[in-house]
Amino acid sequence: MLTSTQIRQQFLDFFKSKGHAIVPSAPIVVKNDPTLLFTNAGMNQFKDYFLGNAEPQSTRIADTQKCLRVSGKHNDLEEVGVDTYHHTMFEMLGNWSFGDYFKAEAIAWSWELLTEVYQIPKDWLYVTVFEGDAKEGIPPSTVALQEWQKIVADDRIIYGNKKDNFWEMGDTGPCGPCTEIHVDLRSEAEKALIPGRELVNKDHPQVIEIWNNVFIQYNRKKDGSLEELPSKHVDTGMGFERLVRVIQNKQSNYDTDVFTGTIAEVAKITGNTYDFSDTKQAIAFRVLADHIRAISFTIADGQLPSNTGAGYVIRRILRRAVRYYYSYLHYKQPLLHQLVPVLAAQFEHVFPELWAQQSFVSKVVKEEEEAFLRTLDKGLKKMDTIIANTPANGIIEGKEAFELYDTFGFPIDLTRLIASENALQVDEVGFEAELQQQKSRSRAAAAIDTEDWITLIDAESVFVGYDTLQTTTQVVKYRKVTAKGKEGYQLVLANTPFYAESGGQVGDTGTLLFGNETITVVDTKKENNLIIHFVEVLPLAIEGAVIAQVAPQKRLSVAAHHSATHLLHAALRNVLGTHVAQKGSLVNHEQLRFDFSHFAKVTDTEIAEIEAIVNQKIRENIPVVIKEMHKDAAVALGAMALFGEKYGDVVRVVIIDPNYSIELCGGTHVGSTGQLGSFKIKHESAVAAGVRRIEAVSGAAAEGFINQQLQVLAEAKAAFNNPKELLKTIQFALTENKELKKKIEGLEAKQLAVIKQQLLTTATSINGSLFIGAEIEVGNADGLKKLAHELQDNAQLVVLAANVAGKAAIAISIAEDLVAEKGIDAPQIIKQHITPLIKGGGGGSKFLATAGGQDASNLAAVIAKVKALL
Repeated sequence: MLTSTQIRQQFLDFFKSKGHAIVPSAPIVVKNDPTLLFTNAGMNQFKDYFLGNAEPQSTRIADTQKCLRVSGKHNDLEEVGVDTYHHTMFEMLGNWSFGDYFKAEAIAWSWELLTEVYQIPKDWLYVTVFEGDAKEGIPPSTVALQEWQKIVADDRIIYGNKKDNFWEMGDTGPCGPCTEIHVDLRSEAEKALIPGRELVNKDHPQVIEIWNNVFIQYNRKKDGSLEELPSKHVDTGMGFERLVRVIQNKQSNYDTDVFTGTIAEVAKITGNTYDFSDTKQAIAFRVLADHIRAISFTIADGQLPSNTGAGYVIRRILRRAVRYYYSYLHYKQPLLHQLVPVLAAQFEHVFPELWAQQSFVSKVVKEEEEAFLRTLDKGLKKMDTIIANTPANGIIEGKEAFELYDTFGFPIDLTRLIASENALQVDEVGFEAELQQQKSRSRAAAAIDTEDWITLIDAESVFVGYDTLQTTTQVVKYRKVTAKGKEGYQLVLANTPFYAESGGQVGDTGTLLFGNETITVVDTKKENNLIIHFVEVLPLAIEGAVIAQVAPQKRLSVAAHHSATHLLHAALRNVLGTHVAQKGSLVNHEQLRFDFSHFAKVTDTEIAEIEAIVNQKIRENIPVVIKEMHKDAAVALGAMALFGEKYGDVVRVVIIDPNYSIELCGGTHVGSTGQLGSFKIKHESAVAAGVRRIEAVSGAAAEGFINQQLQVLAEAKAAFNNPKELLKTIQFALTENKELKKKIEGLEAKQLAVIKQQLLTTATSINGSLFIGAEIEVGNADGLKKLAHELQDNAQLVVLAANVAGKAAIAISIAEDLVAEKGIDAPQIIKQHITPLIKGGGGGSKFLATAGGQDASNLAAVIAKVKALL
């Protein structure tokens, strides 16, 4: 039986024999494409070729591409692991033709590879062709049909509609009909009952698509119309995991050697057994085997878990995996990080970036797991509170279920399970409504309406900003864009000195001079490789010559900070060790921010040493030498490349003393280090597990920062009447303050003791229960809570209220026997009877809770309301 490694290699070897250049996978994390967070299809890295923005290195290319999908048909995150053939991270095998071969060759080669190389039985396979769409005026794919009729019988050909057999990049852009190859993996007995052709594209788990050949021949315009492309392209994609399943003759992707090693490791760690079923335990195994791939490869490609954007997607995937092993494998400590070495070894020769960074990735994953396990524990305590506040046989509100999901990472099925164990139900309709509201808000915030490009001249866009900050050029094309209700325009210039945001460096700003009319460029970004200039208005006359001028002082400051980043990176490796690697950066005219791998706080001594090295290099006024060379030559020279970056064959190398700093970099730089003037680190902090951040300044920004710090020091001296030894004076003041606080706390304790004795005399018996309720004067809410706690032994129900700095503060204690007898508890009393009166909120344990609110005018009413419960 072929291994997955052999299957992958045979695919690449086959297309190499057909004249294809084999290229590496692009990073799974997408940069310079505003429409994507992650690479979700094999064609993403080739979009520029389809759009005509760049020329390919070869007209025939093949690869295996890391992809990630967590939304869309069959790719809802909560469904992954439940079925046997969908994944978050997957490999997409693909072959591409850019204006070279077309339908005949693509179809013939796909059949040859599947049936002759892989020897998949021909009677397992069905093909689909596009039937056309009269409504849109798109003709049937007759050429594809004719090519298939040369190979297979008519009963193996199925006609597909636009939904299944017409591929589009998005609402606009290149598109075209596709032909799919499906495989029927059912038993002979099942095939005899229902022909496979009747189950194609019907979501049958054993009749699945394995290869899609897309023939890109149209361009979809903003108005929905189609126009023929001047060049025709082939874009194919074959899911690697599904292919391995077919060739290894397994019933599930998870039964193949792509996943069995990880599943075996999970079994070894947890002591559980994987049984190939659809039980929650078996699903947990599949979830872990799938999710660790998505988590590990995205972190290795430079995306750390976070609360926004792509980082939030990774955090969601990781937390879902933790929930599954916590709840269904009964493993209560970090597990995922233990799987990283297994995965790294498996893919060492396919995606080596994980192997090279497995220690770093493991530590990031472990810290994320530890943090979420703490959050999960808090969520279970929150669930206890919700259960306590919900009447017997009642319903947990949709808002509360959504809070558990959104804040504590509880999926609705976990909330449902815990609720059912406590004889409660969940308002799932309300939960779904809250979830949809959140999704709608997110969609609205991210919605961008982009109109079609209006082309003025046929020309390539060329960046000339390394050599000049001003050039005379023309507008190639422009379009209108509306985002968050605000209209703006995007322009593409034939030649441009404007640097587009990339590699951590911000985009240039400046002006465009159209005759006597000046238009301000507010930003410059890349869309794939197209340099786009953002302006708020269009000129009256957009055609003809335009003078493009970058804001010079701003660019100089940015360049200084970029060169300073290289000096800093090298100094960090000198002082902390060669394990230091860049994990992110931001370079603008105000400062630089540099994230790097390191597992301890950088000490003050180390920071001083790093600063000294950088400033020494500045004083040496070293020339900043920039060369272009082949990538292999640059690596041989010792140039540092960044994980998660995509480099072409020819790269730009920035050298600041060959023995100090050599990096691959496309950014702008100063001519020599002396132009930086000076360098100063402002701040050092943690960003994530194993990732530290330094914020620093150079040039005029460094001078400004130092002057600001000296001013603060002067003001501090003045505040202490300019003592000779400022530090000793401050230390004395701190010590004195600490002692005074202790005295105040002692006085407050005595005051509470006096108040307690007074309150004991007010205790009254109501229906056999002792009650204490009063408005008192205390300095803070903590004193109120402490007093209520101390009175628990003296009365079954205590309610204390105070006006603290104009706001209401309430504390309630209730005896255990009263909770059982009355069916009420402290948080319930707070929620139902108190918060409406004080316009606030609160919570706590069953027997002791507190509340706070904006309205302190109803404290007497609060006491009366609680007293009435007896």
